[in-house]
Amino acid sequence: MWIQKEIRLKPRRRGFHLISDEVLAQLPELAEISMGMMNVFIKHTSASLTINENADPSVRSDFESFFNQTVPESASYFLHTDEGSDDMPAHLKSSILGCSLNIPISDGYLNMGVWQGIYLCEHRNSGGSRNLLVTVQGQGF
Repeated sequence: MWIQKEIRLKPRRRGFHLISDEVLAQLPELAEISMGMMNVFIKHTSASLTINENADPSVRSDFESFFNQTVPESASYFLHTDEGSDDMPAHLKSSILGCSLNIPISDGYLNMGVWQGIYLCEHRNSGGSRNLLVTVQGQGF
C-alpha cells in the first residue's frame, strides 16, 4: 500500500515546534498499516525537520539558542543577503538539520520513542506556512 499526501502547516514564528499531532491528524490512513515506513519531506530551503524530545519545552528553546550562536545572522562573509539577514543562516541551518525524516510504522502508529516528537524547525523570522510531502509505504492488516 502506498499513500502520498501534501500537508500544509500553519505559519509559525521562528523556532522549533512540535508538529507530530498536526501531521498525524491529517493521516488517518496510518491506522490501516501494520508495518511500514513514513517519509516526511519539507518543500522549503529555509526550514527543516528533526526528531527530538517532545516533553520539556526548554529543549526547543535550547535548540534555537544553539543554532543562532552556531550560525549567526549578518556574518560579514555571507553574500546571499537580498532577502534579509536571517535568509542565509536559515539555508545553512536547514542543510545542517535536513529536509526529510523516515519513521517506522508499527500496528497503525509511528514507532517512535515515548519522548520523541517531530519538529518543524522554522529558521526565518517570517517563514509563512510550510508544505510537507508525506509518503507512506506499508503492509495493511
